[in-house]
Amino acid sequence: MSRQRAGLGTNQEAVRRHNLGTLLRHVHRAGHISRAELTSMMGLNRSTIADLVGELESLGVTERALPVGARQGAGRPSAGVRLTDSGPYVIGVDLGVDRAVVARVGLGGVVEQRTEAPIVGASGEAWQVGASVAALIREVVEDARASAPLVGIGISVPGLVRRTDGLVRLAPNLEWHDVSFGGIVLAALGLDIPVSIANDADLGALAEHQRGAGVGIDDLIYVSGNVGVGAGVITGGHRLEGAGGYAGEIGHLRFNPQGRPCHCGNLGCWETEVGAHAIAEAIHCPADKVAQLGEVLAGFDRPTRELRATGTVLGHGLASIVNAFNPRLVVLGGYFRALFTLVGAEVQAGLADRALPAPLESVTLTLPGLGEDSVLLGAAEVAFEPLFVDPVAALGTALVDVRSRLAG
Repeated sequence: MSRQRAGLGTNQEAVRRHNLGTLLRHVHRAGHISRAELTSMMGLNRSTIADLVGELESLGVTERALPVGARQGAGRPSAGVRLTDSGPYVIGVDLGVDRAVVARVGLGGVVEQRTEAPIVGASGEAWQVGASVAALIREVVEDARASAPLVGIGISVPGLVRRTDGLVRLAPNLEWHDVSFGGIVLAALGLDIPVSIANDADLGALAEHQRGAGVGIDDLIYVSGNVGVGAGVITGGHRLEGAGGYAGEIGHLRFNPQGRPCHCGNLGCWETEVGAHAIAEAIHCPADKVAQLGEVLAGFDRPTRELRATGTVLGHGLASIVNAFNPRLVVLGGYFRALFTLVGAEVQAGLADRALPAPLESVTLTLPGLGEDSVLLGAAEVAFEPLFVDPVAALGTALVDVRSRLAG
């Protein structure tokens, strides 16, 4: 009997912590929400919600707010719950081919501090890139509140990332093979905290689904142009990762059998048609500006003939994706943002020319609701995940006043 009671107690504690994390996730998504809404969303009674809210308040994560959701004639409005200004934060890292963007991000997806700098990229070793990223992390935590705990680091990488352990199997434009980049960054910082690494397009899809153009849409694809071409897929409200975490490499779908050799070893991949190098060549963009293709395209007042042709090809490739996944929304990120602004009509026409009528009827092409921050905020979201799984455990091991640990 004593063992049964012990087991029951352990199970009840696990359920309580799960509910605590779920409630915090809801507040994180909303920023400010009523207890009545939480009761309805979680299917728990009011007293249980009150206990959970009280525990989050004692942990310094949430605080009471003015009542929300009041209706005329509906009686006393429900008390509100909101995130504190001094709660935990994470570090989000958007690692590109030529630069890294690093931000300190609080609960609610609030960017509290950000910085960016060029990186050595393909001309340097992964440890050199890691040292550059570590220096940027030190910069953004320098003025963090001493009482605010750092709960994790999230890093986006333009390449194939193994889901089980975050190993970067291949990042061709960085010339990386089997790199444990998370460990490199932690070693450069001298810290031991949770670090999550994922593909940039996957993180863009996650952020747009939760906070951007795809809020409320459970089937969407984020197409990323970051020198190479990739996609993050949300289907049924969940990220499509594949067996190893490598799903979404749409840039290496066979597009033109008579096309150019691709760095992946195949011939005529879609990336050889709409990748940054291909577009840069078409518009006579200097080789040293390829990594800034989005900025180059944003400087065009009107599209050229070559860009119109590229837009059509982009639409043709998107048609294959729409036919395969039947999304409601396709979000065009990276340098595709600027390209779509210039040649949106050609992209739409190319899509309509090749897509099947049925999936075409339900899909919309759009720009990211989060602008250039989709991937950065996606990295922050995965860094927060341990906090939502078990807030008590995550805060118990979080680093407080990390500034002194990183000094020097």
